Order: sequence, then C-alpha cells, then structure tokens
Amino acid sequence: QEVLGEDKLAAILKERELKIYWGTATTGKPHVAYFVPMSKIADFLKAGCEVTILFADLHAYLDNMKAPWELLELRTRYYENVIKAMLESIGVPLEKLKFVRGTDYQLSKEYTLDVYRLSSVVTQHDAKKAGAEVVKQVEHPLLSGLLYPGLQALDEEYLKVDAQFGGVDQRKIFTFAEKYLPSLGYAKRVHLMNPMVPGLTGSKMSSSEEESKIDLLDRKEDVKKKLKKAFCEPGNVENNGILSFIKHVLFPLKSEFVVLREEKWGGNKTYTAYEALEKDFAEQVVHPGDLKNSVEVALNKLLDPIREKFNSPELKKLTNAAYPNPSKAKPAEKGTKNSELENVVPSRLDIRVGKVISVEKHPDADSLYIEKIDVGEPELRTVVSGLVQFVPREQLQDRLVVLLCNLKPQKMRGVESQGMVLCASSDGEPRQVEPLDPPAGCCAGERVYVEGYEGGEPDDELKPKKKVFEKLQADFRVSEDCVAQWKQRNFLTKLGRVSCKSLKGGSIS
Repeated sequence: QEVLGEDKLAAILKERELKIYWGTATTGKPHVAYFVPMSKIADFLKAGCEVTILFADLHAYLDNMKAPWELLELRTRYYENVIKAMLESIGVPLEKLKFVRGTDYQLSKEYTLDVYRLSSVVTQHDAKKAGAEVVKQVEHPLLSGLLYPGLQALDEEYLKVDAQFGGVDQRKIFTFAEKYLPSLGYAKRVHLMNPMVPGLTGSKMSSSEEESKIDLLDRKEDVKKKLKKAFCEPGNVENNGILSFIKHVLFPLKSEFVVLREEKWGGNKTYTAYEALEKDFAEQVVHPGDLKNSVEVALNKLLDPIREKFNSPELKKLTNAAYPNPSKAKPAEKGTKNSELENVVPSRLDIRVGKVISVEKHPDADSLYIEKIDVGEPELRTVVSGLVQFVPREQLQDRLVVLLCNLKPQKMRGVESQGMVLCASSDGEPRQVEPLDPPAGCCAGERVYVEGYEGGEPDDELKPKKKVFEKLQADFRVSEDCVAQWKQRNFLTKLGRVSCKSLKGGSIS
C-alpha cells in the first residue's frame, strides 16, 4: 500500500538483492489475514530478496503483557509451526527463509545498552504516538508499551537488513525508526507496508476480537458460521472484509476468483480482475450469499493443509498448552463439586451491541416492554424488559444498547424473551435505571468484552443451573467516571469503553 524510502530501495537494487525482515509479536493466534503478508513474502522471495522472519517474543510481553511470560516460549513455537505451515500452503520454499526469535539477541549486552541509549533521546510523547495503533491502549499505560517502538526500531540494525515490511498500521513505528535510528549512528531503513484486511465485523481483523477473525485452525463448520455472520451488505464495498480478503489474499495467490452459483442464477463466473468483481458486487449482480459460499470454498483449500499438519498429537498438545482454554473447568478433586471449581470468566458471556428497531407495550403487563433488537446479520431478537417504568419508550427507539445474547430464552407473561438489555441502576431510592451505552460509531452485532478477556468463545447457551451470569454479574459495577466494569476491568468494544449517562457507582443487571 505504501513505501517509505523508495529512492534508497532503488539504489540498493542497483548493487545487490534486498535484505528485508517481517516481524510478528507472538500473542494471539495468527488468523487468515496473515495470508496478506505471507503472499507478499512469497513475492519478495521470487524477486530474489533475502527474507528474515522475526518471532518477536519479547515484544509480545511488552505489549501490555498480552502474553504471560511463562507462555511465551510455547506461543513462539506455535507461531513458528503455524507460519511455516501457512507458507507451505501457498507454495513458499522454507529453505530460502531465515527464522529468528527476538530473545536470541534482544537480551544481549549490546542491544540492552542501545535500548538505554535510545530511551535517553526519545520523548514520552513520541514513544506513545509511535505505538498508538499497535500497542494495546489502556487508561493507565505501562512503561513497557513505551519501550516497544524503540525495540522494533533497533531490530532493523541488529538483524542487519535494508528494509522492514509490515502492515500499514505500523506506519508510526516506521517513521519513529527513521527519526531516531540516525541519532544512535545507525542507517535509516526502507519501509514497505501492506494494507490491513477488515475483519468480519467491518473493522481491522484482530486476534483479540474473536468475532472479527477466522483462525487458521478453525473447523470447516466454524468457518461457515463466521462467514455467514460476516458483514457483507448487498452493494456495499466499504469495510467489507469478505471482498477485502478476495482482493488482498485470494487474487494475489491465484490470479483469479470463481463465484460459485446455481445455474438458475447464471452459473459459476470466473473473474480475472478484482475490479470487475467489485463492480458486479456494487451493482448487485453478485449476491452476498454466493460471495460468502465461494470464499468459504477457496479459504478451506488454503486451510486444509494447515489443519492436517496440526492434527498431529505433538502439535495438538502444543496448541492446547500455548493457548489454554480459560472457560474449561479444572478436573474436580475428590469430594469437591464441579460447580465450585468451574472457571467462571467474562468471555463466556455473549454480549453484543444491539440496535432497537421497535418498542411496544406488553399486551399482558403494563410494566413490561417488548423490544425488537437487531444484533447483527441476520439476527433480530425479541427482548422483554422492565424499562417501561424508568425509560420512556421514545428514548429507546433506534437506540444502541448492550445485549446479553446467550441466556436461555424464557417466556415472560407469554412472550419469549431472547436476551437481556444490560442497564446501570442506582442503589438508592427512588431507583434510577439507564441502559448501557456503547461507544459512538458502533454497529449492531459488535462484540462487547471485558478488558483482559478478549479471547475465548462464549458459551452457546448459559445453563440456568450453573448460574454463570449471576456469578459474574455480582461484580458488575459502574465506575466513578460512569464506565461499565467487572472487577474494575472495563467493558469494551473495538471503538472504546461502554458507559452510562450518570449513575456513578451503580450496579449493572
């Protein structure tokens, strides 16, 4: 998408082949958007470049401790195996690549001294700005996050490369490196950037947002389920993760894309130029359902060799050890009930942003509303709630709310309720109630998660006898700045914090 230092690049190529590196912090599991840099790495190798892949294990720890230190070694091994499997899946010869771990050299005396030298010239403002789109942003940032951009800049010198390749989201770190490396007497490097593929929910595909991405080891039925729910509005080519994946992954790899259709809709059609496909989709010649089905088939062809490789007992064991499932209960000890040991964590709750489509009074209860709430394609939930005595009906119409979606549906005065609108409420008298507000700009269907519990799949349905929601809800509170929290950890969407209007210190139910 962008190149910084093109003149220098041209000058190097007049004398010799380019030395380039691509790095990845070993935190959340790599997902299908990683095929974008992988396909470009294939291009670099075909062009004769010397390519180094860096597994940045120390960076992973510095990024707000996304990966616990004790898991770093396991996750680095997982990344190495899965990325090699990806490259093999698209036909990249591994013998031409060099693989390096950050801790192989980042703990050396020389590197450590350069970290201190760099910290003596870098301002706090520049360090924070450089990491704004890469390092996890929190209200009270750790010092480690400010060190992160400096380490990434120094990697260019210690890996002895001419250029660094990364996503366009790394641009601020790249310009930081260009500014500060010369202050240590090191050369300014070339920087090349690939575009970021939007996730299935329309924003950047992220390892920490389960609903936005397809994992490389997802089963075929999971791929189908996630693609079915993906944002792909008829005729809309903006923030369309399905189209972007075709453009940036499938077309570069295959030079064509086949839309699979039944004969009654015109039969299969092969596109040899992405622009033609986008034009047909914009004009609604291509239906979203056909597009999703076609991507599903093409994607599974890429994923099958990776799944097969990771089906071995050794790699299954590695995967489970590197990414332990937080929602699984520990084995019960003798004389101890399972329910006492069950791991009750917020990621088990399927909380989403919803948009109220219509509101009406319950036919058999003056104290209840019946609300139709859109929670993303293609779902519409009927929710019965008691907001009638606290919130006027007209204030709910077209409003964005926060909805718990995986409670077992239950009938309330004869009407089945398929979710719960989460609200803040005051503890005093008279009682006040305010529906929680997602950040401005959110869309129906976006996942709401608790800070630090971004990973993990929610339960398909919460079992009433287990009282998972009730146990978690006991620690739901509103902070003094009106932010919804669980044990002082914020409720978040990809656009920021969930809050309420005014009920400081209130409870949430």
